Amino acid sequence: MTLQAAFTLIINTLGPLQGNREAANIAHIVIEHITGMGRLDRVIHKDKLLSAVEEQQLQQALEALLKHEPVQYVTGKAWFYGLEFTVNSHVLIPRPETEELVEWIVKDVQSPVKILDIGTGSGAIPIALKKELPAATVWSVDVSAGALEVATQNSRDLKLDVHFEQIDILDTTATQALPMFDIIVSNPPYICESEQKDMEEQVIAYEPKIALFVPDNDALLFYRQIGLLAQKKLTTGGLLYFEINEAFGKEVVTLLEEQGFKNVTLKQDLYGKDRMVKGEN
Repeated sequence: MTLQAAFTLIINTLGPLQGNREAANIAHIVIEHITGMGRLDRVIHKDKLLSAVEEQQLQQALEALLKHEPVQYVTGKAWFYGLEFTVNSHVLIPRPETEELVEWIVKDVQSPVKILDIGTGSGAIPIALKKELPAATVWSVDVSAGALEVATQNSRDLKLDVHFEQIDILDTTATQALPMFDIIVSNPPYICESEQKDMEEQVIAYEPKIALFVPDNDALLFYRQIGLLAQKKLTTGGLLYFEINEAFGKEVVTLLEEQGFKNVTLKQDLYGKDRMVKGEN
């Protein structure tokens, strides 16, 4: 099978399910992952034959994709803020909107700071912050040992130093040992359990539920607890940043104001959705 035939096979297989444009995007990702060849090389050498091993890898990838497994889990890689991260089912796939949260922090920071990221997942937020703010000291915590293993590997592979610890942020005894920080940032679980029925199958079936969902009767659980922690662990004038569920922007703002944070700001993403909140201690 040639490179061109492999590309066509993926589009013909996935096109009826996801549309030809998305199928083509997936085809580029899968074939580059299998062959190691960039897009231009694949155009120039479109008649190059896949090896037997590469054909087997292609078939395995197609089988997984037909079961709605996200292409990032199939290849084990996802891009975030110009960096390639290892991902697996222990961590969420980094989203483009979270890049906007990182960008907001980077624009605000003027001097060396100490940063705490809560709920690290793949390590995307703290590692990207370390890349953009090399003078910063960056810590990150997560309740999941599997997630921390992935994040630590990414930190090591990308040669960006982040200090990771396994801590349940809802355990107030465990968080007492944390030092003081100038910035605390979190993209916590914020999707209500009742919203599952409206979500894509590939998210529900493959991404870690512990990192996605909160009870319907306590949608602000993590914002409230992290806000209380930030009151104790942020320096005077320190900043707290959240990625949020677009449905609860005003509620998160009110919560932080009631907790005593100043200059609370609600920010929209590129699509005009309420997506980020910042408060000053």
